[in-house]
Order: sequence, then C-alpha cells, then structure tokens
Amino acid sequence: MIKIKVINKGHQQFPAYATPQSAGMDLRANIDSPIVLHPMERRLIPTGLHIALPEGFEAQIRPRSGLALKHGLTVLNTPGTVDADYRGEIMVLLINFSTEDFTVNDGERIAQMVIARHEQGDFIEVEELDDTERGEGGYGHTGVK
Repeated sequence: MIKIKVINKGHQQFPAYATPQSAGMDLRANIDSPIVLHPMERRLIPTGLHIALPEGFEAQIRPRSGLALKHGLTVLNTPGTVDADYRGEIMVLLINFSTEDFTVNDGERIAQMVIARHEQGDFIEVEELDDTERGEGGYGHTGVK
C-alpha cells in the first residue's frame, strides 16, 4: 500500500476503504450549507482534501453507483483525474441527470477515489502500423449477440 500525504482543510473525516478489498474510497461533501442540484445542473462540490501522490500515480474520481441508480447523480468527467503534481483542493464535478432536484448535504458521500498507477507514453512517428485481425473495426464492429 502506498503512502499518500493529505492535508484536510475541511471538517470531514479522511477517505477510507469500506472493506479490505474495496478499490475506491468514498469522498464526502465539505460544504457550509446544502447545495440543491436541479435537473441537468452541474456543480463543483468541495471535499476539503489536498493530496500529494507519488510520481507514477493518479487519483481517479468516479461516481458512486447508488447515487447514480437511485438519484441519477453522477460525476460528469468520469473518471476525473488528479495528477501527482496537483496540490489544490479535490473537487467533485457532479451532474443531476434525473428529473427531480437533488440536495447535497454536508458530509454526504458524493464520489469514490481510486488510486492507480499509470505510465507515460512516448509517441514515435511511423509510416504504417502492424496488421491485426480487428484492424480498423471500431464502435459496434462486433455487433450485438
């Protein structure tokens, strides 16, 4: 398990894994008063958290499945990426896809954060790519079965 330095400028508890095999930790809204999200409205919700990830890691901000299923609430730029060199507050971009208002309350679990390794690529210009069975088959190329 990697060590992540955290400054909590809010009043919520640190993110934690709910079970020993959980991939994501819940992020909580750190707000002074409730925020009402109207249908199709999007807002940045503060968490109060600032982190320093080791080089080669990112934090992915993802929706909570229960909020998506029950309330049509999701993270708009899924997954949002927090880079290792970012030191600002982690904010969650929520959108309400339902037909009803949704109220975000202080301390509410609004998203998940997954810590992941990543690689950087170095593009090398070539004249052609190797052939594969799939070739240029893209969206829907295998059909519905």
